[in-house]
Amino acid sequence: MGARTNMTQRWALLAVVYLSVCQAAAQHRRKALYPSASRIKRGTYSLINPTFQRSVEDVNLLFEILLAGMQIQGEDRSLLIPDEELASLRSVEKLEVICEDVLPKRLSDIRRLTAELAQRRQPLGWQDFERTVLTLVYTTQTLAGITDQQQREVWTDSLIQLFRAVQKDLRPS
Repeated sequence: MGARTNMTQRWALLAVVYLSVCQAAAQHRRKALYPSASRIKRGTYSLINPTFQRSVEDVNLLFEILLAGMQIQGEDRSLLIPDEELASLRSVEKLEVICEDVLPKRLSDIRRLTAELAQRRQPLGWQDFERTVLTLVYTTQTLAGITDQQQREVWTDSLIQLFRAVQKDLRPS
């Protein structure tokens, strides 16, 4: 009877270990690419997990804003849209929240993102695709202002990795 109980305990322990490994793997798959999207600093409920593009008109508006010279500035600064008329649109508020509170701005955060994007096997959701493209825009704008050669190389590598992630996502499966 003692040997049987010992064997049962071993199987139970093995089952617990197996289930915890499965749970950890499932959590890893569900890990958010942009964790700050669910932790918006502003109090507006509608801005939790914000997305700018919800229609073709929104896509066209974002293109127009980018063409107008939109600048996603550093960690402590905000979004700059030189065209006052575009900047005053109410829908731009969500874009500001995304650019200021959701997008990674530190190189270490961008490199974490590119590593996670490189490991992905399934296509990005539309929210993550939008954020990845905007992170690509931010990285390009940041790279343009860097003069230190070593920093330029590291930011360039991150830019290339982001571009590859977007390109991979656009390829047909």
